[in-house]
Amino acid sequence: MNPLEVKNLSKTFKSRTFPVFGKLQEFTAVNNISFTLHKGEILGFLGPNGAGKTTTIQMLLGVLNPTEGQISYFGKSFSKHRSEILKKVTFASSYIKLPSKLKVWENLDVAGRLYSVPEPQRSKKIESLLKFFDIWHLKDKLNGGLSAGQITRVMIIKALLPDPEIILLDEPTASLDPDIAQEVREFIVKQKKEFGISILFTSHNMDEVTQVCDRVLVLKEGKIIADDTPLALAKSISKAHVHLKISSGLENAIKFVQKECLTYKQIGFEFSFEIDESDIASALIALANSGVVYTSVSIDKPSLEDYFLSVSKKNK
Repeated sequence: MNPLEVKNLSKTFKSRTFPVFGKLQEFTAVNNISFTLHKGEILGFLGPNGAGKTTTIQMLLGVLNPTEGQISYFGKSFSKHRSEILKKVTFASSYIKLPSKLKVWENLDVAGRLYSVPEPQRSKKIESLLKFFDIWHLKDKLNGGLSAGQITRVMIIKALLPDPEIILLDEPTASLDPDIAQEVREFIVKQKKEFGISILFTSHNMDEVTQVCDRVLVLKEGKIIADDTPLALAKSISKAHVHLKISSGLENAIKFVQKECLTYKQIGFEFSFEIDESDIASALIALANSGVVYTSVSIDKPSLEDYFLSVSKKNK
């Protein structure tokens, strides 16, 4: 039994054109998507702005009702067992704030009570997580006085308090300093490995997604257009970036890439071009045979970011 199954999920919004009594317009934000989140899996949920990610998450949390389709958690219908299910499902986002007039400890204590976390476990868990995320010294500070990064850490702690079976994480490291963000990523992976927590993970940091996620769903215009591992999606692009520092023969290098219709950049003697991975060796040989001499060469293999950018640019 999978922790989460989504079948033929759609969400259509209706609005009236001006004036108020004008014709109803329809916009489909999520268009007949189906996917499964497996136990102990971190599933990346990617897509350009407006792809339908937020709308899908809102339906998974019960904030929005689907127009069509079914959501099942732990083999049970979400629409019929919502309260029971949400005791095992939590959510954290860099864009959601807790009540500003409550102290950090008070906010977390209220959250723990809402999820029926008993004492003394509740206090011990709050203390442990505050110390892990290095904000124990802020426990008596009002939430409204926290920085964006501190608020994000409090939100992640809130999501971890009830020992959930599923966590929906919406860009959890967006406001964090690089060192704290790396600690959060390592902590998330540890939760998956040690406790089998299933995680739906959105981010605009493609290196982060590659590091953390076991599998990636890519949405565009409300539809799932890809479902694969980060490595497999990156390889599907096939384009690599070759960077050369040329000491002589720069004109010949430019003639070569123009003849082969390759995309290139040149700043002074720094020269780079895009090419299929399989053609790199023959291209370097051809450049050498044409009199191009370079003092250094580096090759960037296709990445998930390359794939994401190619998807975002298509049909614009």
